[in-house]
Amino acid sequence: MNGFSLDRVLAVLVKEFIQLTRDRLTYAMLLGVPVIQLLLFGYAINTDPRQLPTAVLAQENSVFARSTLSAIANSGYFAIVRQVRTPAELDALVRKGEVQFAITIPGDFTRRVIRGDKAQLLVEADASDPAATGGALAALAALPTEALRHDLTGAAARTERAPPPFDVVVHRRYNPENITAYNIVPGLLGVILSMTLVMMTALGVTREHERGTMESLLATPVQPLEVMVGKLAPYVVVGLIQATVVLTLARLLFGVPMEGGWPGLALGIFLFIIGSLSLGFLISTIARTQLQAMQLSFFYMLPSILLSGFMFPFRGMPEWTQALGTIIPVTHFLRIVRGALLKGQSFADMTPSLLALAIFVCVVAALALARYRTTLD
Repeated sequence: MNGFSLDRVLAVLVKEFIQLTRDRLTYAMLLGVPVIQLLLFGYAINTDPRQLPTAVLAQENSVFARSTLSAIANSGYFAIVRQVRTPAELDALVRKGEVQFAITIPGDFTRRVIRGDKAQLLVEADASDPAATGGALAALAALPTEALRHDLTGAAARTERAPPPFDVVVHRRYNPENITAYNIVPGLLGVILSMTLVMMTALGVTREHERGTMESLLATPVQPLEVMVGKLAPYVVVGLIQATVVLTLARLLFGVPMEGGWPGLALGIFLFIIGSLSLGFLISTIARTQLQAMQLSFFYMLPSILLSGFMFPFRGMPEWTQALGTIIPVTHFLRIVRGALLKGQSFADMTPSLLALAIFVCVVAALALARYRTTLD
């Protein structure tokens, strides 16, 4: 046994590879996860989103109005998806988050342009996520001088030194000062709850399997649903305390607005906590060791952070990636939190996101219970 032996090193190396290949879950994650993440995040992440949904309220149907809208669409940043008839309808679309921009062309737009009487075009931006609107608003700088270049002819033609035929008035709603903390800090609530609750539940239940205490629990006359509820109930309290602490510090330290929407926010927090705990319980029925439970938890966390709209604009991702992001519960929870705190959304405005969270809870809880019954059998 004296001295260093390459043969003994090779024997240990072969033994480790054999043991690794027997652990199929870990082996698959080591090889497959990096490739999946590289392809997914490499194509998905985009810090300069384009073709952002835009609604238009055109109070006149003139050549100048149509040319201006065409120039806006040709910039590549705006995709006109709705034509509305009233300011109230336009306001509702922005408040609900269905569009990123709202453009209003006033009824006297053409008359003021021809007279050189300070014509204005109103662009309202949902600035709750400053990164999503920055590039598009910057592109509007050249709009007044370029949009009507081919329409202003004859007596209406402009000289090189003449001022632009109209001004673009930009109204940044919900975050007029473009404070990044207003967008990031509320989003952190979803990330913190996911990271702690999913991992704590997955590791806690798996730890009992490793220590053999789960067998003692299974020997008692306890139903699977009763075990699941009993295991998750304490963590519900922990999650509620975490949510209260984060919201309090968000207000005191970062000055995040608290516009309202408390009933929908409270229900959203409760559903998200239950869904996260159920997911952690489901992971514990798949993983056989705490290491596997941690790996699966991180595999869930990365898409939750990168594809939910927390770090990068959700609408900047390709459509297929947005479809994947819609499956992630953090995506809907962030819409609820930001909608409540920054926009003061009503319960009705939050209904689609609340319904998505409720469906997630039912599906994941059912899968976790079915997997747990299989484990019992």
